[in-house]
Amino acid sequence: MASNTPMMRQYLEIKKLHPDKFLFFRLGDFYEMFFEDAIEASRVLEITLTSRNTDKAGKAIPMCGIPFHAIDGYLSKLLKRGYKVAICEQTEDARKAKGLVRREVTRVVTPGTTVQDGVLDAGKNNYVASLLEMDGSVGAAFLDISTGEFWLSQEDGPGAWQATYTHLTHFRPAELILPEQFADQYLSKMPGEVRREVVDTRQPDWTFHSDYSRRALLDHFGVATLECFGVNGEEAAVAAAGGLLGYAQQTQKTSLSHIVALRVFDPGRYLGLDEATVSNLELIRGIDGNRKLNLLAIIDLTRTGMGARLLRSWVLRPSMDRAKIDSRLNAVEELNTSSVSRGSLGTLLDQVYDIERLLGRVTLETAHPKDLLALAASFSVLPSLATALRPFGAPLLQPSFDCLEDVHGLLEKAIDPDAPVSLLDGGVIRSGFDKRIDNLREIASSGKGFIAALEAKERERTRISSLRIKYNRVFGYFIEITKANLDQVPEHYLRKQTLVNSERFITPELKGYEEKVLNAQEKILEMEREIFQKVRDEVGAEAVRIQETATALAQLDVLLSFSELAETQRYSRPVLDDSREMDITGGWHPVLQRLADEPFVPNELTCNVTSDQLLILTGPNMGGKSTYLRQNALIVILAQMGSFVPAQTARIGLVDRIFTRVGASDNLARGRSTFMVEMIETAHILNTATPRSFILLDEVGRGTATFDGLSLAWSIAEFLITEVERRARTLFATHYHELTKLESLYEGAKNYRLTVRQSKGKILFFHRVLPGVASRSYGIEVARLAGIPSPVLDRAKEILSRLEREQLDVSGRKQSRSTHQVLDELQKQLF
Repeated sequence: MASNTPMMRQYLEIKKLHPDKFLFFRLGDFYEMFFEDAIEASRVLEITLTSRNTDKAGKAIPMCGIPFHAIDGYLSKLLKRGYKVAICEQTEDARKAKGLVRREVTRVVTPGTTVQDGVLDAGKNNYVASLLEMDGSVGAAFLDISTGEFWLSQEDGPGAWQATYTHLTHFRPAELILPEQFADQYLSKMPGEVRREVVDTRQPDWTFHSDYSRRALLDHFGVATLECFGVNGEEAAVAAAGGLLGYAQQTQKTSLSHIVALRVFDPGRYLGLDEATVSNLELIRGIDGNRKLNLLAIIDLTRTGMGARLLRSWVLRPSMDRAKIDSRLNAVEELNTSSVSRGSLGTLLDQVYDIERLLGRVTLETAHPKDLLALAASFSVLPSLATALRPFGAPLLQPSFDCLEDVHGLLEKAIDPDAPVSLLDGGVIRSGFDKRIDNLREIASSGKGFIAALEAKERERTRISSLRIKYNRVFGYFIEITKANLDQVPEHYLRKQTLVNSERFITPELKGYEEKVLNAQEKILEMEREIFQKVRDEVGAEAVRIQETATALAQLDVLLSFSELAETQRYSRPVLDDSREMDITGGWHPVLQRLADEPFVPNELTCNVTSDQLLILTGPNMGGKSTYLRQNALIVILAQMGSFVPAQTARIGLVDRIFTRVGASDNLARGRSTFMVEMIETAHILNTATPRSFILLDEVGRGTATFDGLSLAWSIAEFLITEVERRARTLFATHYHELTKLESLYEGAKNYRLTVRQSKGKILFFHRVLPGVASRSYGIEVARLAGIPSPVLDRAKEILSRLEREQLDVSGRKQSRSTHQVLDELQKQLF
């Protein structure tokens, strides 16, 4: 290291503190990277790799760089690839530095802590999370630094990890903070789908110590106890939250004053949706990864990023609070009765920017002038929004938010409406806000007149008509005279530069003026920066008020979206009660109905825990069984979000959990076959469902041999009917027609079928669900539609006919002959 230059030694010392990050090292107008950072960054960012002067050992130092003003685009690319970046700035003026310019890392940017516009999805929170196991309990914390939203949760007992991973799938953090000693252990327990989407960061174990974490939280919020946030002894959760807060402070290097509260995540307040259900029901992403063909995409008519994020959280965490649900439904219903007022509210909300994230950048001291102008524009709409809401009677539509007139007034007076993005460009502070800046601007702006007058005076005095006074950033102001007139140059002109056809000069008068103007411009930039920072700090000091207003606007945005959705798609208001019943008439699938080329066939559902608890659904593939299962679950989710639903009528007894066993795929990374995945998910349902749950089972048992599968399907269905603690409302779609015999054995079982007709060798699907049993599965006819060759279909018919004649009885009575015996005999006849 001693052989390096002082600047390279400075770089290496700082890099040593951030070995797992790209170090953006500020040199003038560029951020430079060296050594391995340069090699990797040049590849990822697709920029030229060069080299710096060789060191004393004669070895060239790899180097690459990016312009400082283009940092956002390059940061976005790195963060989206999961990299972390330490931003190292010059912390003193290079012109005033004595020797090496002082530099230090002013912030660390990671996938979970970024507030960059180019990285963040406006409709999705960007959480960084932490995990800690302590005395059999698992604590977790979730923080969105861009908005200040801060949650903690704790799960206890044998199912603690499983429950915590369910929380992870809902919050979907971009980064996970773990104590070094246990990081590998925690990650080994994590489901692959969660592990793949998150960047893990290890932190020293002491940062998760209970006493340290609790003190860090108390100090940050300025409180004497965490009980004011509803925290009552959740030691593992507190330790996780304190460790996470410490990481945020370490990376952001600011006060984080926009993080104003800590919220306890209580799963009992929400309808439970595990990862399999979120995926199977395509709530936020299609099965094929499509982000447009899912429930959220179809119902999202929000106008602001705040509203879009709140809607997403409601989709993943529908409410179990009937009073809260009814309050939302009341607001939607009242909005539906006044389309004119709703239109006015929508027009006003269109003018509101993402206040939450703008405030985040303000308190993190990364906000630029355009951000403050966006806040000012948003605040200017608030009085009109309040006026537009006054005629409404629903409590959630009352204009109870703070209109922030004082903050808006400060921004209006201080920030020039034409302010640029960068403070370096000047023109940020509005004229009239600060007299000192106004005076300096007058000095700087008088330059054109002064230069024109001086140029005219010098032409007249020298009698050189081609004399020009010019300016560039290298030489400042100078007088340019062509070579043909050099003999007329006065003696007091001082030669500055010789060109091919002309020479450049300065005079004491011109030099004096230059110093006066340039000093004025420099002072203007310095004062503008100081005033801007002061204004930004004053806005940040009102973080609590601004956040409360942003929360109210986000909720209004979602309710308005629900109202527009209900009107345009003919949704109806559901009725929710505390029963364990479900009665839906004329229901349809909200996503598929929008995509269908022909009218979607509505269907009914009557389900309760007494006479119609287990509905056994039979019918052909492509008949609509899976669609029917999913649409009823989506109707429940929409209803408990507080939205109107895609049905003529819907009465729903509150549901605490929705479980789905729909489809399966191999999990080769964890050594699990299709059938193993199916059984694991089914076991989870059988072990955790309650009488208030809603269970969807689609073709359980099909992943193994016929009799094994049938036996399991039969016993699973029987368990859900007879086990009092698991007697949940259940839809069971199956091709095992033997299961339909359960209706005659148990009062709670009922048979339903998807209607279909075969005519002239073709199969017609009616997609209607009616009481009864499907006469057959029409598998061969569906295979024909799929393009299976005719010889294969003909042979299949022969085999099917023979099997049907044997009339095997698998309903529980002993079979006279096995399937293998029948097939052996059939083989002899056919071959």
